[in-house]
Amino acid sequence: QVQLVESGGGLVQPGGSLRLSCAASGRSFSTYIMGWYRQAPGKERERVASIDWTKRDIVYADSVKGRFTISRDSAQNMLSLQMNTLKPEDTAIYYCNKVPARSEYWGQGTQVTVSS
Repeated sequence: QVQLVESGGGLVQPGGSLRLSCAASGRSFSTYIMGWYRQAPGKERERVASIDWTKRDIVYADSVKGRFTISRDSAQNMLSLQMNTLKPEDTAIYYCNKVPARSEYWGQGTQVTVSS
């Protein structure tokens, strides 16, 4: 059974940093394009970053460009998201999934709250 488990969220002040992790199990995701998504209250889920298996094709949403860094360790089946200079509008539940996302792969996500 494929499982994606996100961790690393929390409460942080504006301007702070967090590092999210996604552990995959059940199959190898090494050849997939993987992404980080987020869903804020009352809004649709959006993709904020993606990375291909070569780690050369990396795409960021305009809203996080220059602040977030996506990375992957295919040998460990892990995906990470370094988030710096966090803003209140980054508050959301963050998820990892392949690109395009598969509904059966959505995990519980990890809550990120940016507030003073």
